[in-house]
Amino acid sequence: MSRAAARDVPPAAKPAAAATAAASSAPAETGARVASPAAAAAPQQFTPPAATVAETDSGEWQTGFDGIGQRPFPPEVAKVLLEPIRAEDVEIKPDGMLYLPEIKYRRILNSAFGPGGWGLVPRSEADTSQGMVSREWSLICLGRFVATSRGEQEYFKPSGVSMANEGAKSNALMRCCKDLGIASELWDPRFVRRFKSQHCVEVWCQGADGKKRKLWRRRDDGPLEYPYKEIGTV
Repeated sequence: MSRAAARDVPPAAKPAAAATAAASSAPAETGARVASPAAAAAPQQFTPPAATVAETDSGEWQTGFDGIGQRPFPPEVAKVLLEPIRAEDVEIKPDGMLYLPEIKYRRILNSAFGPGGWGLVPRSEADTSQGMVSREWSLICLGRFVATSRGEQEYFKPSGVSMANEGAKSNALMRCCKDLGIASELWDPRFVRRFKSQHCVEVWCQGADGKKRKLWRRRDDGPLEYPYKEIGTV
């Protein structure tokens, strides 16, 4: 380049040209770092996906159905939700109905979506009448509407209304979880009959009123307690 041409080059262009020349002559090691094969092959820990529905006012969940049937949850989530229930987790009521304790549903949801990745939203006011509290709730997972159901719980005195409200919420949660396939075996008649024959026993009991009746309990549980007195097996 002639001296005249050099005088026409703006001062700011000279450092840039020098940097370009330095970059072209620099060794390859000074370029961008490349992950080693071992690092590239390292497995990634599963993280529940973020909500796909934009944050909205919680009041809209009382009537809306945003995200319902939009697309399946990831396979990693589905695997947790559809995992077969363990025999030791299943309980039986004295009338013979099988159930999974409410806390087990919450643990499954926490494992699938992570704490804070799901929640229950009320869709109605609590209805309190004739010793019964009922309220409709919606289950929201990762910002998507999943199901809605009405929960119910009895109470026997006015001071028990607040606890009955919590019971109604838990009852609605268990019903909503049916749409996710959680503990679906409990609605399968063949599973119920097989489980009761293998893990439960029907016994004769005497109530506080002196009447005898047939009730159920797990084989690995002790005899039924007050207000019943177990007097023999059926």
